[in-house]
Amino acid sequence: MSRASLDKQPHEVAEMFDGVAEKYDRTNTILSFGQDRSWRTQTRRALALQPGERCLDLAAGTGVSTQELARSGATVVGADLSLGMLTAGRRRRPDVPLLAGDALALPFADESFDAVTISFGLRNVVDTAGALRELARVTRPGGRIVVCEFSHPTFGPFRTAYLSYLMRALPAVARRVSSNPDAYVYLAESIRAWPNQAGLAAIMTDNGWASVGWRNLSGGIVALHRATRPVDN
Repeated sequence: MSRASLDKQPHEVAEMFDGVAEKYDRTNTILSFGQDRSWRTQTRRALALQPGERCLDLAAGTGVSTQELARSGATVVGADLSLGMLTAGRRRRPDVPLLAGDALALPFADESFDAVTISFGLRNVVDTAGALRELARVTRPGGRIVVCEFSHPTFGPFRTAYLSYLMRALPAVARRVSSNPDAYVYLAESIRAWPNQAGLAAIMTDNGWASVGWRNLSGGIVALHRATRPVDN
């Protein structure tokens, strides 16, 4: 899978991430100029987890985000579709609980978690609405979600420069540092094709979540969308 216009079939997504697993964390740090660490911290703060709470970290990859969330004192479980990413994560972070799981059929009972989150993974699910509904299913009424995802820079000239970086510079850098540079061509195109901040908020509102708001990070390169599951849902 190399183009965002192709159907994002689960096995293709899994194979793509299997192919980048070994160098994934280092590549992300390089391509984001180190901002990925700050984005993880901001996600943890937005979730406002408390000791004793249970949290699901979906699309956890190698568990670097799960490990960050666990700093809150909450019990955090990571889940991902890619067995390659999970294998790399279990080797590097043996104390982080990581499970195989499909975003459209999570292996958890209804209302299992106080909070759920997904970072840079929602746009890679074949059915965005279905994934949001499934996340709502496993969240208790009154529980919360934070979606950390690439978005649309709000300042016009910066947005133009950013899109140029995505489509030209990012693939070139990935060829130097990634084990599967073609995957980053797809990832760049998937970012460009993703809804803007208001568009994602509307999708969340239509699929099980209420009081949706967002905060831009890095000028809108990334947006944190926060919402709650209605008590009567």
